[in-house]
Amino acid sequence: MSKFIKLFYFLGIVSLLCVRSAYANTEDDSALETYNRAMFNFNTVADDYLVKPVAKGYRAITTEFIRERVHDFFENLKEPASMINHTLQGDFSDSGNSLGRFAINSTLGLLGTFDVASGWGLTKNKTGFDRTLASWCVPDGPFIVLPLLGPSTPRATVGMAADTLSNPTYWADYYTHFGDKWEGYAFYYGITALGFVSVREENLELLDNLTANSVDPYATVKAAYIQNRLKIKACAAPDEEQTENSYDFDFDEEFDE
Repeated sequence: MSKFIKLFYFLGIVSLLCVRSAYANTEDDSALETYNRAMFNFNTVADDYLVKPVAKGYRAITTEFIRERVHDFFENLKEPASMINHTLQGDFSDSGNSLGRFAINSTLGLLGTFDVASGWGLTKNKTGFDRTLASWCVPDGPFIVLPLLGPSTPRATVGMAADTLSNPTYWADYYTHFGDKWEGYAFYYGITALGFVSVREENLELLDNLTANSVDPYATVKAAYIQNRLKIKACAAPDEEQTENSYDFDFDEEFDE
């Protein structure tokens, strides 16, 4: 239980930093920019020599059908987070829709590897704690680059960490090993790694095209990400449509589960 207390304490601290950063002076912008560029360069090297080759290898040894089943499996794991956060946002109809999708796809859809629910009229409406915080008027905060995970903001980071608690594989490992040791989470870590590789494989061409002819790849990625974040409206009206991401890398959402 102490792990959960520490996690919620961490989320609270980052949330406060998120609010503070929205109103802070720009005196620390230079230091943050220096850190971001250094971390972006580190991630680029790690991607070039590790992540991208693994993603290409994954594509080479699998068929499109298998990759689609893996994709649907991970999409299904996000339904509990969507259900919880739709409830927190007051969207009870969408919450029931997410619950129905998870129940149907986890059973008839063979652990979510097939999206049976969509064929029954239960369309996917994904959300997370990041959007919940936005609906509660929590500001996004500055652009930051996370190790390996890439572009983010304080609010997005909090959302990603919080949604981890809704991941069924996390709880499966927790109860299997009674939460005694982090070493017991081999299954969860393995599933998370597969999800990361799956997302990277899906975005091989997108990321290459985004930075191929860019003089400053960091600035290009930053601009695309910030443009994307502006489409998540803070304190938006309940019926206001949330526009889909033009550059939806989905890296952070893969770890929201």
